[in-house]
Amino acid sequence: MKKENYDIVIIGAGPIGLACGLRAKAAGLRYLILEKGCLVYSLYNYPVNMQFFSTSERLEIGNVPFVSINPKPTRSEALEYYRRVAVSAQLNIRLFEEVIQVRKHADHFDVATPKQVYKADQLIIATGFYGIPFLLGVKGEELPKVTHYYKDPHFYAFQKVLVVGANNSAVDAALETWRKGAEVTMVIRNQEVGKRVKYWVRPDMVNRIEEGSIKTFYHSSVLEIREHEVDIQTPDGKVTIPNDWVIAMTGYQPDLGFLERLGIALSADDTKTPQYNPETHETNVPGIYLAGVICGGMNTHSLFIENSRVHADQIIDHIRSKKQG
Repeated sequence: MKKENYDIVIIGAGPIGLACGLRAKAAGLRYLILEKGCLVYSLYNYPVNMQFFSTSERLEIGNVPFVSINPKPTRSEALEYYRRVAVSAQLNIRLFEEVIQVRKHADHFDVATPKQVYKADQLIIATGFYGIPFLLGVKGEELPKVTHYYKDPHFYAFQKVLVVGANNSAVDAALETWRKGAEVTMVIRNQEVGKRVKYWVRPDMVNRIEEGSIKTFYHSSVLEIREHEVDIQTPDGKVTIPNDWVIAMTGYQPDLGFLERLGIALSADDTKTPQYNPETHETNVPGIYLAGVICGGMNTHSLFIENSRVHADQIIDHIRSKKQG
């Protein structure tokens, strides 16, 4: 099969990958966006009723207006916005086509998916960090009752639910399932609900805990999960509670192993920050660029849509300058 040739292959069809595609198209470059899941896969995996911290204006890409009826847009509005951006710009996207191998040659890259191999002069990696959850690492975590992705509260109505975590996703899951009639227990590793929880939600969570509606174990961790029970290690010793479902909102991590296989260097400290030029976003591997949250390595709270949209301009400007030079 003849390879399709592109100036740029963009890996990841999240908001920043789409922004890179918009900028590449405006620059007249041949580009392709590859995505292992659906369009804006990370946002799709957010809770159904999630509301963004940012305003709609700060989530815009490619100078395309994002109109929301809410001061803080919802997940469903964001999904519709990014879908309409992709449609209106007629972006060249291949969905459900995961990159399984990249081979570097002297003057190009071969990018292989299960369907075919693409030839690219340059690569942009905009894979985000939502694909790999942090595991609890306890016996029973593999049971079907355990999930690291929370979507809709109705499913948990009238069930005994354990929520693990203290930040936005955990708080949303706890409050929403409780309001649908679930008996909710939270396990929090530290001494309080996370400081980064949305300011209009955190007081609600604190009040539900203080009134006893949602039982919470602080300075605690899950010891073992069984079909109908969960063991929790608390400051007062082991506690066993009846349980139907475990929602483990323990956070997610980027696929740094993929970067390492490409030859991209990572810092030796715990952040494992990829090596790249902050002005051009080109990595230590010539021709490979990073865009979006992946630039922060394990420090996944340092970059968001609103402060990484500019990466697309920086990258495409540099690629154009190389082609013109």
